[in-house]
Amino acid sequence: MPIQPHGCTCFIISSRMLRQLADEAEPAERHLLLDQCEMSAYLRGQRSVAPTAMGAAVPGEKRRTVYDARHKATLPGKLMRGEGSMAVADVSVNQAYDGAGTTYDFFREVLKRNSIDNKGLRIDSTVHYQTRFNNAFWNGQQMVYGDGDGKLFLGFTHALEVIAHELTHGVTQHAVPGGLVYENQSGALNESISDVFGSLVKQWKLKQSAEQADWLIGSGILAASVGKALRSMADPGNKKLTWSGDEQPKTMAGYVDGGDVHTNSGIPNHAFYAAAIALKGNAWDKAGPIWYKALGLLTSTATFADMAKATAQAAVLLYGADSAEQHAVQAAWKVVGVV
Repeated sequence: MPIQPHGCTCFIISSRMLRQLADEAEPAERHLLLDQCEMSAYLRGQRSVAPTAMGAAVPGEKRRTVYDARHKATLPGKLMRGEGSMAVADVSVNQAYDGAGTTYDFFREVLKRNSIDNKGLRIDSTVHYQTRFNNAFWNGQQMVYGDGDGKLFLGFTHALEVIAHELTHGVTQHAVPGGLVYENQSGALNESISDVFGSLVKQWKLKQSAEQADWLIGSGILAASVGKALRSMADPGNKKLTWSGDEQPKTMAGYVDGGDVHTNSGIPNHAFYAAAIALKGNAWDKAGPIWYKALGLLTSTATFADMAKATAQAAVLLYGADSAEQHAVQAAWKVVGVV
């Protein structure tokens, strides 16, 4: 039975990665990782209700709240920091607060979007979820961060692109009519869109051009024994840049039938990278707005080919027919073998 597209629970770490790490771990660590696989499957199978904005929303109003689950599973937890309040002693709270703010600012300033739902939704985050929890996720209503086990994963608020990636799942949930079903190619697109805007938020924050950016997702959350990052948009599947179990295909020639959504997302990821490099300058100036506008042109079961068509249409709407931007987008999807 397909997962409901609206309000799905989307994780930064795939169950496949957790299982692979479990196969290589000591017994105690193995049990922890396998238990978390089961928990992820349970949470993913639950349909979240649509979030409700709290209070009157006004354009440009930033509203963040960060809670502490105190190593339990009850959400949201104890309130630790609200909008405009001073930093606290808890580093994870401050990182979640700052990361949510940077993500909000990017969507507001670059794409003229009023928070996650474009209606001023308050951005809620919970840190210290359960004990040694090796994941972060958007549950359809809010952000949730584990601390990691300290051995394989080092905490999920450390990487801005992880925060922005997960919050973008909320954007996609609202921007694509009906949301994107979290399986098959639509699910891989869902993950790719989050990688795209997760990377763009980091590039924007660091003021890096497409050429200067590292295009890595999850840099800094892995222990050195595991790897450097979860994924590379510039070179999907390059284990030297990511981790030993990276099996992301770069083109449709490597597409994995029935593959995990985090695996096949490498193909649309690389298409965006190719478009951004071809368009030069800052990836958020042209490539980002094209991908963002394309969201409203998709259906809940969109394929890679549908995304190729939507981004080409978006380029025409933004920059005109037969424009350099349209040609760059079309060429990028040819690079990865989708068209």
